[in-house]
Amino acid sequence: MQLHELKTKFKKRDKKRVGRGGKRGTTSGRGTKGQKSRSGHRIRPAQRDLIQRLPKLRGFQNKSLVDKSLTINLGDLDKKIKGNLVDINALIEAGLIKKSVKKVKILNNGDLKRALEIKGLKISAGAKKKIESAGGKIND
Repeated sequence: MQLHELKTKFKKRDKKRVGRGGKRGTTSGRGTKGQKSRSGHRIRPAQRDLIQRLPKLRGFQNKSLVDKSLTINLGDLDKKIKGNLVDINALIEAGLIKKSVKKVKILNNGDLKRALEIKGLKISAGAKKKIESAGGKIND
């Protein structure tokens, strides 16, 4: 007995060879057009589509939900503010902040030589000590 004389119970079928003409016409059972009808087609991974949707600009970051307050030093207040009252309107007039700024915090940097009255601004602990030692007041 030789190898070509062996018989099995099951009939062996050849794999369907798609894309070679024949009874089905030009498309040969692949349908018309599109990625799957082409030779050597590969469906690209889903991650690639996600990456393409991200912005191309460098440094893309989400805007923070917390509004950060603008900081001003005590030394700047001493130099630029003309009167004794310090509030947002006085800071705008002195040119220290823009009109669009809503939150301001005063920091300890610099020296204070006169008494200032501060209204409606956040103040650091060190700045609070310096203002009170110079004879100033803090109103919330």
